[in-house]
Amino acid sequence: MTLEWQAALDAVIHHPLFFVGLTLGVYQLAVAAYEKTRWILLQPLLISMVVLISVLLLLGIDYADYKQGTQLLSIILGPATVALAVPLYLNIRRVRQVLWPTLITLFVGGLFATILGVALAWFFGAETMILKTMAPKSVTSPIAMLVAEEMGGSASLAAVFVMLTGIVGAMFGFELLRILRITHPAAQGMALGIIAHGIGTARALQEGEETGAFAALAMSMMGVLTAVLMPLAVALIA
Repeated sequence: MTLEWQAALDAVIHHPLFFVGLTLGVYQLAVAAYEKTRWILLQPLLISMVVLISVLLLLGIDYADYKQGTQLLSIILGPATVALAVPLYLNIRRVRQVLWPTLITLFVGGLFATILGVALAWFFGAETMILKTMAPKSVTSPIAMLVAEEMGGSASLAAVFVMLTGIVGAMFGFELLRILRITHPAAQGMALGIIAHGIGTARALQEGEETGAFAALAMSMMGVLTAVLMPLAVALIA
């Protein structure tokens, strides 16, 4: 590569909006590919991660530089998450009609998802730190990282488990529900919200407003219950 090309490439990379544009462009292409093919393995978030990591490695860009360049996206992530409450508000009457079944499903499903994940890790010989890190895998990253660290786990590793859980849930969740003949929008939304947090909720919104509303409810309540009850349970057991 000549000095002129290197200088031009450096100028592009160091542009304030380069990483934002790269991230949004890759994601839009991934969404377009998924919408056109509907292949499970072309889940947009998974493809975006693979492509972005490949580009960063190819160009020799440190993750710290990429993180700094995408601060704008990090800032708007909070309002975007809060906006998930909009479909919940629009379907609040429907939620009130099935409030108790919803709460029971949330508690039982959340408990089962947590215990099953930890039990599988224990069965395969994971150490105590990994078990504590994996326990909050079904909630959003900020909550999972704080809860894992409070219980003696690894915050950074918890974020990885959360991301993997969300991607797998978004990729295979609806297909598994359809195989099991679970077709009610509220039930599908609850399942995705409980096991796959924000990524599952975003996937649920693609299926319909009611599905997205119940997924947002499940995701929110799962986060609250995990943050409050999980450290308490670990303290009592210890």
